[in-house]
Amino acid sequence: MSEVDFECAECTNPVEPFLRSERMPHIWCPGCGIGTTVNCFTRALIDSKANLEKLVVVSGIGCTGRVAGYLKLDSFHTTHGRAIPFATGLKLANPKLTVVVYAGDGDLSAIGGNHLIHAARRNIDLKVICVNNLIYGMTGGQTAPTTPEHATTSTNPYGTFEPGFNLPHLVDAAGAVYVARWTTFHVRQVARSMQEAFKKKGFSFIEIISPCPTLYQRRNKMGDGLDAMKYYKQASKVKNGAPTGEVGLTKTGEIAVGKFVDRDRPDYRELMVHRFHESLGDEYVETGELVCS
Repeated sequence: MSEVDFECAECTNPVEPFLRSERMPHIWCPGCGIGTTVNCFTRALIDSKANLEKLVVVSGIGCTGRVAGYLKLDSFHTTHGRAIPFATGLKLANPKLTVVVYAGDGDLSAIGGNHLIHAARRNIDLKVICVNNLIYGMTGGQTAPTTPEHATTSTNPYGTFEPGFNLPHLVDAAGAVYVARWTTFHVRQVARSMQEAFKKKGFSFIEIISPCPTLYQRRNKMGDGLDAMKYYKQASKVKNGAPTGEVGLTKTGEIAVGKFVDRDRPDYRELMVHRFHESLGDEYVETGELVCS
């Protein structure tokens, strides 16, 4: 159960009550944007007055995967690429939970790519936060599915030549009901999108473009974390409602940000319950759980 104390008298930072201080210092590098996203997440929890007794955070492996271990919330640090299957099981077993998947772009779109696509297709009621630093950060700076063309990585020292995934377009095409993208410069917008995702029923996906100064920024001579913030401020263009097929990323070009998709359709459990009622009639009743009468 959650032990977060919103009124902690000894805390000077509103994020502190949400952190497992015994696990500090964290492993994230100076200038990394993951901590900024955690600040946004905790702000969204506070402002939305989320029921922390019914909230679960699930992560996989990687730099972003450590978020679940640092948050003083019910959390699951799962196997590489399998955060979404674990989260799906939690949500179906206990539909009253708010289940958040907090993972990196490599974990979600490479080894976890099929799970991402099919969870969006099924419209599982999950809130997926994808911190996209455009590279494999924890394991040496290899090319990831999201690495833009021409970017330099440890596995493409002469520049990446294959196209990167446009993640908003991918999940939109698969059926997600809420899709947004911001950068770690857009802290208020990130927190607001998270609040909206908490209220949305169905598969919600928020991509947060985040710097990796140690590997991506350094290898591509793009400066440190502060330089990344300046670039995000200059290059970002708010395009709410933009066709997701037009928001792909390049190495140094425009970054389309905003809320791209906000629609409604029945989620997986609604469809499942409807089918049981349709097939079995009064043998099954709806009481928050699917049970035999």
